[in-house]
Amino acid sequence: MEDISINTIIRTATAADLPQLNVFLQQLVDAERPFDPTLKQGELFYYDISKMIDDSTTEVLVAEVNNQLIGCGYAQLRSTKDFQIHDAFGYIGFMFVTPEYRGQGISNLLLIQLKNWLLNKGVSEIKLEVYYENTAAIRAYEKAGFKKFTTTMRMQIGD
Repeated sequence: MEDISINTIIRTATAADLPQLNVFLQQLVDAERPFDPTLKQGELFYYDISKMIDDSTTEVLVAEVNNQLIGCGYAQLRSTKDFQIHDAFGYIGFMFVTPEYRGQGISNLLLIQLKNWLLNKGVSEIKLEVYYENTAAIRAYEKAGFKKFTTTMRMQIGD
């Protein structure tokens, strides 16, 4: 089996990538629907990717093989609460790799670049959110060094 990571280019996303990034976003939403009964039907846009690409506090990366986008992710500088020891932290999101390239280290390549970007911005802590029942994603993040930290809970009351 070919080591696809050798032929993978990780680069900063541009406006020209927006059509494919929007496709990835809808595929991500579809993958997350089974974990989240609160999501509306139809197209959803968690992020304004165009603004994120232009935002100096956000780094949107894409993974590319043979001029074809196969994955993406972003890192964003965020402020902490006044009572926390860090002034800021890095938030990771929109981690997506097309199904045919999963399990080949692409998300790890993206994470390495995003961590480096955050380190260069002076950040020493990274957080992300993942659905509790998304065991595949949790395993991948744990393999990359993330540890479970908090749990968000919900309850449906009424109709």
